[in-house]
Amino acid sequence: MRLFLYLVKVNLCFACLSILSVCIENLEEVSMSKKMILGIVLVVTIVLLGINFGQYLTLENAKTQQAVLNDYIDSNFIAAAAIYFVAYVMITAFSIPGAAVVTLLGAALFGFWNSLLLVSFASAIGATLAFLSSRYLLRDWIQTKFGDKLATINKGVEKDGAFYLFSLRLIPVFPFFLINLLMGLTPMSVSRYYITSQIGMLPGTAVFLNAGTQLAEIDSLSGIISPSVLLSFALLGVFPIFAKWLMGKFRSTPITD
Repeated sequence: MRLFLYLVKVNLCFACLSILSVCIENLEEVSMSKKMILGIVLVVTIVLLGINFGQYLTLENAKTQQAVLNDYIDSNFIAAAAIYFVAYVMITAFSIPGAAVVTLLGAALFGFWNSLLLVSFASAIGATLAFLSSRYLLRDWIQTKFGDKLATINKGVEKDGAFYLFSLRLIPVFPFFLINLLMGLTPMSVSRYYITSQIGMLPGTAVFLNAGTQLAEIDSLSGIISPSVLLSFALLGVFPIFAKWLMGKFRSTPITD
């Protein structure tokens, strides 16, 4: 339960920040009444959660929380892994902001190989649930909202099939949640979508989780500039470039948005 509540709090924090960011970016397009409502919702949510950002964003607090959660996981590994897995599936399925942070958290708490297994399957299952909701529940809304991007996706799938999805998983031209939703409106089968997504997301997931394991080892601010941490962040930056180069060698046409 402690792990579940911690995951919920982390994601609600980032959900609030994401909503605030969207409001700021589209401030001129939002009516005054909606601005007030959104502002009240954000303030009330933050107050109810008791979030003190200065407190929670300190290295000392992060290490304390990590130690507490590690003790719980050591005593209740199966339950903790199940909670993390289900939470990750739901975060992905409902496109809740904060998945990247939860991925790093998983690496810090469960280690590289355990978290790779959990995140790989959870992200693929969550993506497939979003795919199914798009196909059977949200089709009309998605066609209206993202019709221009859907045309690009349909063209890519028609030309390259599952390989197009594989390339999008390696090189996220579109946001992760948008790929899930738009692919649901293509003729691609559910099984092919799931398998291709899991394989395509695996390399990027591994690179990201490696960074998480390195961050978990930091005991002081000076540790941020240690060779292992710097190398992990370098891999995060280089991987998309390498993936794009690699796909360019095999793909018949370039990926365009």
